[in-house]
Amino acid sequence: MAEDPKWELAILATVQGFCEKLLQDAVEGEVPVPAGLETVSLQADDDVGGTLSAMRRWLRLLDMAISPAMLRRAFTDETDPEIAEAMLRYFVRKKDHTDYDRDKTDIVVTFLYRHPRVPGQWDQRGYGLDGSLPLSPFEIALIEILADSDLLPLPEEHVQVLRKFDSLEEQVLQFKDLNGLLESGIIQSVRQIKQNLEESFFHPGVLATIAPYNATFGARFDELFREATKQIKSFAGHLEQQGGTILGSVDGVDVTVDHVKAMDENSLLRLDYGHALDKFRRVSRLKQTLEQMPPMKRGAKPAVSTAPSKPAIKTVSVVTEKPFSLGSARKAVTQQQLAAEETKLLKVEESVRIFVRVADPKFRQVVPMRFFNLTLTPAEADAYCADFLEEKSLRAGVARVLLRLVAVTARIITEWEELKRAGNSSSLWKLHADSLATLLEIGSNAAENAERVSVMATQRGQKQHVDEVQTSLKKLREYSSIAERSLTGSEAKGAAAGTD
Repeated sequence: MAEDPKWELAILATVQGFCEKLLQDAVEGEVPVPAGLETVSLQADDDVGGTLSAMRRWLRLLDMAISPAMLRRAFTDETDPEIAEAMLRYFVRKKDHTDYDRDKTDIVVTFLYRHPRVPGQWDQRGYGLDGSLPLSPFEIALIEILADSDLLPLPEEHVQVLRKFDSLEEQVLQFKDLNGLLESGIIQSVRQIKQNLEESFFHPGVLATIAPYNATFGARFDELFREATKQIKSFAGHLEQQGGTILGSVDGVDVTVDHVKAMDENSLLRLDYGHALDKFRRVSRLKQTLEQMPPMKRGAKPAVSTAPSKPAIKTVSVVTEKPFSLGSARKAVTQQQLAAEETKLLKVEESVRIFVRVADPKFRQVVPMRFFNLTLTPAEADAYCADFLEEKSLRAGVARVLLRLVAVTARIITEWEELKRAGNSSSLWKLHADSLATLLEIGSNAAENAERVSVMATQRGQKQHVDEVQTSLKKLREYSSIAERSLTGSEAKGAAAGTD
């Protein structure tokens, strides 16, 4: 704690101004400031102690609203280092530290290391006051910034831990590709080391060791990630020129040219590493897939179509032994078929979720699938970005229903498109027909659940939720009807007779 209350108030006022500006940008509007903490009020000299107490409570609330990822995006090359120094003082001086405090301190101290007030300021080494202990200029600067903080001496075991960072930094520089870095386990190991340091993490000596490692790791990671995405986009460009659309499969989900076009590496790199690792690994696995098995030979042009809002039913010429009975097929659906289809539905949900969250907001409602573009309503797109799906609430129930309806609709369209492409193979036609029968059963159950949630929303006066569910339900029923007519109407009869 600072000896001079006015000095501490000045530091906290800087933190307050930065946090309020960050939240204003996030909510696109003003953040109401408690009485007495306005800029004009802070300039008064009376009752500094009372103002400090109110300021600390207000900052705790602001701090809770700001995630590490938000803070990472907020610190840009234009950010004043003085703001970062004030933020560092604030986080280090907190009495009770959380994992978020450690992550935010990590971000702030790395920013200070990357943005010295004078270029090259950290390149030379100095010495301690006794002339024996070598200190880096960055550590000396941190000691000065945190001079008024109550810091305990470093335990010997933590001093030993810090010596690992030199070898870790050397390991990072040796990685030649993104997959090697991601699969090495070094990210998880360093995070565990930081957690094990506990309160020692906030010591100037620890921060001065960690910040250079973070800077080296971040630069190498960004370099390898951009190299990987550049190669993937190059593959995608060549494939598109040749008339193809499917680059490869990651975790059983097809990745298309449009998926790659929508991938924004700058946005991904601004995410918090802890939340973005899965996305980084998918990019890495896709690059490996493309390297091992080129997506397409030059000149090959697979058939591609886009599912219209009201698709026409096309007769498929397939020789079958006897007419397909949809009623019998639906009654004969087994638990094994249902389980297999559930796995596919989960993969569709994950594929759509990744696209919606990574894509440019202007294009996220049109999801490129293998044979068609899946158009989402605004409510469906929002559901795929929701972080409250585990809640026991109406909004969570509605979001889960929308996810299900979208996934089932997408699978029905996919199997319907596959059915049309079955050509003269009766076995393939029957395979996709059975899949459609299974999906129609699942779709029927999904529709019943959607109606129950819709009734619940009606009872609570949530008309918007009702409209959102009914819009998605209408799409499912339309495509279900198309699938049924394809299997039982003129198309099925033509297939059985072997005629167009």
